Amino acid sequence: MNPKSIALLGSTGSIGGSTLSLVRQFPDRFKIHSLSCRRSINVLVDQIKEFAPKQVVVEASDQVNQLRELFTESELEILCGDQGNCELVQHPDVDLVVTGIVGSAGLSPCLQALESGKDLVFGNKESLVLAGELFMQVAHRSGSRVLPMDSEHNAIYQSLIGHRREDVVSLILTASGGPFRDLPLEGFSEITKEAALQHPNWEMGNKITIDSATMMNKGLEVIEAHWLFGIPLEKIEVVIHRESIVHSLVEYVDGSLIAQLGQPDMRIPLAYCLGYPERLPLALPRLNLCELGSLHFENPDPVRYPCLGLALAALRQGGAAPAVLNGGNEAVVEAFLDEELHFNHIASYLQRLMLLLERWRQKPECPNYLQHINSVDDALAADRWGRSQLRHLLETTS
Repeated sequence: MNPKSIALLGSTGSIGGSTLSLVRQFPDRFKIHSLSCRRSINVLVDQIKEFAPKQVVVEASDQVNQLRELFTESELEILCGDQGNCELVQHPDVDLVVTGIVGSAGLSPCLQALESGKDLVFGNKESLVLAGELFMQVAHRSGSRVLPMDSEHNAIYQSLIGHRREDVVSLILTASGGPFRDLPLEGFSEITKEAALQHPNWEMGNKITIDSATMMNKGLEVIEAHWLFGIPLEKIEVVIHRESIVHSLVEYVDGSLIAQLGQPDMRIPLAYCLGYPERLPLALPRLNLCELGSLHFENPDPVRYPCLGLALAALRQGGAAPAVLNGGNEAVVEAFLDEELHFNHIASYLQRLMLLLERWRQKPECPNYLQHINSVDDALAADRWGRSQLRHLLETTS
């Protein structure tokens, strides 16, 4: 059997690193055809030397020149920007596209991969938040398989196999609760960037770690699950599960709850996606239930986690609301990481943004992309609007 040829977008991030560790472990099963990154050129250079890809994509032309100088004797094809990523995923020699790009930048290459009939190992939840209906229509039309690598959606994917969708009562997404699940609310004004980046269970990139602390990440995952599995919002629940051992559950009409359990290690769901339909024998510590002793579950506190409620409200509102919220959230998280605002102001700025959207949608001059998402351009425009309006709110109230 020939090894699967992988195009890896976001190769220098946490998802990219986990993917490459699996390629190292199973060189007879996988090979790297192409890599892409934005900023970490030195890391990319090391990856090129180790994995010898046919193509790479970088963000800027000066990075292209830097790589050409380093690899003058190589047949490596060096592409640039979003167009480069879209070209990379269509290559006829690519069997599987793995996307670890964070944010709206992942939408166009993900859709292009699906349009080209590629199976997609999917880690860019923002694509479904921005344009979920369009995304799934393209996947169904092309016959591409969408394999979710988020631990929660991967668990649901596994728990749905062999069962009828009409027998599903609910999807239950688990959440760790982040680093501040026990912090008194009066202490939220003192939260530092360093504290917010200390996730209790997972090692992730900065943006998703902050989203986990606010539980915006879980709200975006609810939107993702709605589109990915075709389940209405009223049948999707969120519970706090501190241990991050039960990665999510599906409840059926006969009272059965089917769950997927495992160590909180990103390589487990990734390996499931890469090897599908086979399972890969990972050299990881096994889960010992007796040592674990007990598991805990609780309802999320809406006062502690207002961002979760904002995401659910955006899904209920529909149209462009999730895309606007996504753009605004990216902007406000960037501002927090740049120490422009306090942690406990993140939700209040996003709430103001969504109220602004409601007012705009009542105006006759409201652009269509703030009402409905009918194309990639609409989705990206709504995302940009949310980002720019949030920045404006920050600038006018700082």
